[in-house]
Amino acid sequence: MEKRELPNSTLILVFGILSIIGCCCYGFAGVIFGIIALVMSNRAIEIYNADPELYTGYQNVKTGRILAIIGLVLSALSLISTIVAIFTLGGLDGIQQMQEEILREYGG
Repeated sequence: MEKRELPNSTLILVFGILSIIGCCCYGFAGVIFGIIALVMSNRAIEIYNADPELYTGYQNVKTGRILAIIGLVLSALSLISTIVAIFTLGGLDGIQQMQEEILREYGG
């Protein structure tokens, strides 16, 4: 019997990588890609566990799942720090005022 590739195994790996990269976008993109990768990996693991002899690509699923967890944690930390920064600086108006002060101070 010929082995088949697990459904979406490469896509899970790509989404895991994108979840780590997405933590640099204030955390929003990383959280989205991380959650999608985790949901897809859970489904792929269920399929693999039902009949492991039929499928290849399980290593991609495991790696993508680990990367998604790491990316989700980093993105959550980035998102939380962004929210805290906005509230401690007095909202978006406070951030804009701080930027204007910096521009005035340094001659911009």
